[in-house]
Amino acid sequence: MRLLLLSDQVHPHLHTPRFPQNLPPLDLVLAAGDLPGDYLEYLASKVAVPVLYVFGNHGEEWVGEGEGRRRPGGVVLLQGRLFVHRGLWIYGIGGVPRYREGEGQLSEGELLRLVLKPFPLLFPRRLKRGHGVDLLLTHAPPPGPSAGEDFAHRGSPALGLFHRLYRPRVHVHGHVPLLGANPTRRHRTPLGVEVVNAQGYALLELSWR
Repeated sequence: MRLLLLSDQVHPHLHTPRFPQNLPPLDLVLAAGDLPGDYLEYLASKVAVPVLYVFGNHGEEWVGEGEGRRRPGGVVLLQGRLFVHRGLWIYGIGGVPRYREGEGQLSEGELLRLVLKPFPLLFPRRLKRGHGVDLLLTHAPPPGPSAGEDFAHRGSPALGLFHRLYRPRVHVHGHVPLLGANPTRRHRTPLGVEVVNAQGYALLELSWR
């Protein structure tokens, strides 16, 4: 199964008349936040697979302005929701740990509630199968190498708890710029969770699917 991951910037390789023919065949599109609503609608109009997204922390995932704005059409918002696609279990949590006032700024308590919300469903599945959910889609990173060095891009302890409770195979996030000589696009945690930063865009092959 091949996933297109994206977050935080409208990438010219995707916003082109050649898309999606300029990429290998896709099975799913996952948007990890801070992408314009009309861009999400554009992606959904170009591919014949589900486009799932979580919101970021800049309030960009809307179409229109003011009182007339709406959520983008043709895409699925995964905020505290489970989505199952061809046997792949995906759970989403948008927003970031609060560092200022504004849209998409969540307290650690609010993030914790979103982590515990699926406990009755995901924890028994984890005990039975080893993984309560296959993929976690968030805007914020978990603690560890994928988190930023500044306060605004810190990892969320609640997401670290999600790893411990449900053992997702993969955690896709955005929010953290890939800067410097050796930015951390992808790493594996001691619990075996593969963490992937979707900044810009990336392709992810799920070898176990």
